[in-house]
Amino acid sequence: MKKVLLILCDGMRPDAISDLGAVKALSEKSSYTFNAKTVVPSMTLPCHMSLFHSVKPDRHGVTTNVYTPQVRPINGLCEVLKMAKKKCAMIYSWEQLKDITRPGSLEWAYYEKDFPDTLLHGRRFTDIALKYLQDQTPDFMFLYYHTPDILGHGYGWMSREYLDGVKAVWDYITEVVEKVSDEYTVMVTADHGGHDRVHGLDIPEDTTIPLFIKGENFEKGKVLDNVNIIDIAPTVADIMEVEKDQDWEGKSLYVKD
Repeated sequence: MKKVLLILCDGMRPDAISDLGAVKALSEKSSYTFNAKTVVPSMTLPCHMSLFHSVKPDRHGVTTNVYTPQVRPINGLCEVLKMAKKKCAMIYSWEQLKDITRPGSLEWAYYEKDFPDTLLHGRRFTDIALKYLQDQTPDFMFLYYHTPDILGHGYGWMSREYLDGVKAVWDYITEVVEKVSDEYTVMVTADHGGHDRVHGLDIPEDTTIPLFIKGENFEKGKVLDNVNIIDIAPTVADIMEVEKDQDWEGKSLYVKD
C-alpha cells in the first residue's frame, strides 16, 4: 500500500533554502523544483485551499484568510482519500487550517497554537508526527510548520532571524525524512513566499515556492518544470492509486511504470 507524507513550511521562500546542505542532500534523492508557483492572492488560507482542492481561488472562493463556504463545493484531497477508505491525519498550528478539510474526512488531527518559542514548537510537532507515523501508519499525513511565516512577519523575509528559523525547521524536516518508513513518499513544499514583512502579491518573491518529492517512481535529482501548487493533490491521488476528483484542475507529477 502506497502512503504519502506531505510536509509544508508556511512562508518558505526557495532562495532561503537553496544553499542549505540538508536541502541539497534531499534534492539529490528527489524530483524537485525551486521554481514552482502558488496561487494569487498568495495568502495562507487561499493557498492551502488551492493545494487541497486543486483549483485556484476564483473557483474555490476563498480569497482572504477568512474561510468562505464554497458555492459549488469541490471534494478536497482528504475527502477523496476518505471515500477510497484511506486514513488521513493532520498536524497544524494555525487554526484557520481546520477548514481545508470537511468534518469526518480525517482519522486524526492534532492542533496546538504556536508556542512563543516557535522553534520549540517545531521540535514538539516533529516528535508528535514521528510517533503517530510509527504507531498508526496513516495512509496520508499533512505536517505543517509555521515558523518561517511567523519570523517573516516579525522580522522580515530573508532577515537573519528568518533564515535561522528556516534552517532550524529544515533540521526537523531532515529528521522526519530520515526516520519515516520507506513505504511513504515524502513531499516537502511551501504555501507562499514573502517580501519585507508581508505577502499576498503577484510578485516572484511571494508566489515562488519549492517542491521536493522523494519516493518510488520519482527520479532522483530530476528538476521538475512548470509546477503549480494545484498539482500536488492530483499527484498524491496518483501515488496512492485513488481516482482524482473530476473538478480538479491540476496535473499529476507522478510517472507510472
